[in-house]
Amino acid sequence: MPNRAMLSPMNAPLRKPWTQDQFFAWASSQEGRYEFDGFQPVAMTGGNNRHAVIMRNLHRTLDARLRTGPCQPLGPDAGVATVENAIRYPDALITCDKLVGTDRVVPGVVVVFEILSPTSGRIDRIIKVREYAAIPSIRRYVILESSSAGLLVLERQNADEAWKATTLTSDDILHMPEITIEVPVAEFYERVDFGDDNELDEIPVR
Repeated sequence: MPNRAMLSPMNAPLRKPWTQDQFFAWASSQEGRYEFDGFQPVAMTGGNNRHAVIMRNLHRTLDARLRTGPCQPLGPDAGVATVENAIRYPDALITCDKLVGTDRVVPGVVVVFEILSPTSGRIDRIIKVREYAAIPSIRRYVILESSSAGLLVLERQNADEAWKATTLTSDDILHMPEITIEVPVAEFYERVDFGDDNELDEIPVR
């Protein structure tokens, strides 16, 4: 008769966490997109059309303002190494450091942007807040709502400070002095149809 103690889950061997190299090798052969939480891959669920339009506006806005300066926007396939070997892929990021083309993570990230989706709220608002705070170079973390026009902006002057939180609406301007640009919040939401949410009417193209 089998030894019941040996079959107990409490006695099952613990799985070893993946390394970053194992994650990168595995993820490169997958059709879907994944992040790495420091232990195992985590699937990144697809967004809806509204999310896609906000993403387009976000990158178009950053590209236009940073085209000639020392800093450049990247994402959503640019990786950020955070705490305990985790790898995150924010919807957009800005770095002012020189890039090595073969590297899989971006150095010197100064600003990160995440667009909320129905399934990403807890991760973006709690887990990633702590992870991005652990990266000394990051001065600003911008969370864009996708059910209405609004931002949650977390900022700090240096790595030793706690985040200072500010909320912005479509009438406000997002100031980013660390990269010397500013953006009207409404610009992120041009041509976004909030439909039945009734939070905001479609914003026309300027």
